[in-house]
This record gives sequence, structure tokens and C-alpha cells, in this order.
Amino acid sequence: MPGRPRPPAGPGGVPPGPPPAAPAAAPGPDDAEIIAQSLEQPELFAGLYDHHAPDIHRYAARRLGEEAADDITAETFLIAFRTRERYDTTHRLARPWLYGIAANLIGKHRRTEVRALRALARTGQDPVAASWSERSDDRIAVQAPLAGALAGLSPGDRHVLLLVAWADLGYQEVAEALQIPLGTVRSRLNRARRKVREALRIDPSFTQDELELTPSWTK
Repeated sequence: MPGRPRPPAGPGGVPPGPPPAAPAAAPGPDDAEIIAQSLEQPELFAGLYDHHAPDIHRYAARRLGEEAADDITAETFLIAFRTRERYDTTHRLARPWLYGIAANLIGKHRRTEVRALRALARTGQDPVAASWSERSDDRIAVQAPLAGALAGLSPGDRHVLLLVAWADLGYQEVAEALQIPLGTVRSRLNRARRKVREALRIDPSFTQDELELTPSWTK
């Protein structure tokens, strides 16, 4: 009974091995390369927008609401496009740079943000989250006691805390975003966390379940 057909022998009568694996796809350009190339080909800058705009918009919406986030996201990338020739391409990822632009723009709305936080602390109703509460990543972590603590922070301390807690930036990335020394990031974050912890300890209505929603703010 004939056996299974054998593969044809290779040179010297040795059967060939398994076919070579397909070469790995070359990685796409990083942020710095996109920015550099966009100086000659402006349309390439759209790749930076596609990659980062959803995160910038989500962060701005958590702080100011959906409508303001639309404007802040658009203006962030407009400013980035206009100033891209000054970007330091030794920073291969543009995330801190973009969040820094967004933070500056959000800072211009600090009175609106503080009013919303104080309203939440006073009434339990969040006028920011109300504009987009159907979304799964809403501001449920901002309960009334915490809102009061955030409203009481200085703008600089609030920026540092929320860039760490909501934008998930590392300390060095926050330093790059806000153009401040790393030591200043640490001191602002420690001060902000201390004030938040103090606010949560003195308010018995803030439950353990709510506390677990914001672990990075209180550690």
C-alpha cells in the first residue's frame, strides 16, 4: 500500500524544511516621524489626529463636558499643527505635548470647571456628566465629596492630579506636558492627594465602593 507522498527533495537529496515565515510587517512611523514628515507633507498630520484625538477628547469631556471637549480637541490639534516645526523630535511620542496643549486650553475654562465641581459637591448633580451620561466612561468616580476636594485644589495641582488619574500619564510625561520640573510634579501630586484624602476621611458619606473607583488619587 503506497505511503503518503513525500515532498520533493532539495539540493543533495535532503527534503526541504517548512516554508520560511513571512517577514514581519515594518512598524509604522512614530509620532515624531509623522510630525517631521508633515512639514513637507501636511496631510500626514492627520495620522497624529487619528491616533490621539479620541483620548484628548475623552479627557476634556471628563473635565468640562462634551460640547467643550469638541472645541478643545479641535483647537488642540490646530495649535499642534501650527507649531509642529518647534516640536522636539527626540520625544518619539507626542502624547505629553498634546495633553499639555489641551491642559492649557482647559485652564482657560477653570471657572466653569470649578463651578461644576462645586455644584456637584453641593447638590449631588453633575452638570458635566449630565451632558454625556449615556457613555460608559462617564464621571461616576467624581462623587460629591471628591468633587468638593477637586474644586478646592489650585489649578496647577488639579492639572497634575487629573493628568495622572484620568489621562494615565506618568510623572515624567506630566512634567513634559506642563513644562515643569519632575520634582514639581511630585510635590503637586502629593499635595493634591493629601487634600483629597483629607476630604474623603472627614466625609462619612463617601463609601468604600466609591473609594475603590479612584484608587490612584488616594495612594
